[in-house]
Amino acid sequence: MLDSEVLVLNRVFQALRVTTARNAISLFYKGHAKAVLPDYSTYEWEHWCDIPAQPKDDVVLTPSRAILVPRVILLKNYDRLPRREVKFSRHNIYLRDGNRCQYCGRKFSSSELSLDHVVPISRGGKSSWENVVCACLPCNVRKGNKLLCECHMQLIRQPQRPRWHPLHRLQGRAFPDIWKNFLDEAYWNAELRS
Repeated sequence: MLDSEVLVLNRVFQALRVTTARNAISLFYKGHAKAVLPDYSTYEWEHWCDIPAQPKDDVVLTPSRAILVPRVILLKNYDRLPRREVKFSRHNIYLRDGNRCQYCGRKFSSSELSLDHVVPISRGGKSSWENVVCACLPCNVRKGNKLLCECHMQLIRQPQRPRWHPLHRLQGRAFPDIWKNFLDEAYWNAELRS
C-alpha cells in the first residue's frame, strides 16, 4: 500500500511529479502538504484522518484507525512551475523508443539495448534527443561508425524530443481518475480570454 503512487501538485494545482504513498503521507503528516479530493477540496492531516474509509479505498492501518491513502497531494509552500522538458537520459530514451530497436523494430529488455548516434559523433553528430536512438547490439554493430545511407539501414521512426508531461514515465499505464483533472494539457495550456 505504501508503494502505491500519489500525484504531487504545486501550490497552484499544477502537476509536478509522482511519488510513493509513503513519501506523500510523510509530507502530509509533517504539514508540508494537503490532501486533495476529486471536488478539489483540500484537507489538513487532522481532518483527513476523520474521513471514514470505504471498502474499496487504499488505507494505512495504525493501531487506532485506518487512514485513507490520498491519491493527490498539494504542496503548501511550493510555487515553482513544473519542469517543462524531459531530462535527456538513457532511461528516458528507452521510454521514448519503447525499448524497441529503431533499426529492426524488435522489442528488447533495457539490458539488451544500446544507444546509437544516428550521425556518429566522429562525423559531427551530437548527443541530443534528435540524434540518439535505441539499437539492439547486432544493429548497432552493423551500423558502426557509418551514416545510414552508407550502411543501407533506415530508422523506423525519426527521433525527436519528447513532449513534457509529469507522468511520462507512466505512459501506457492506468492511473486514478482523479489525476486526469490535473494532467489535462488542454486545460492548463488553453489561452485565457478576458
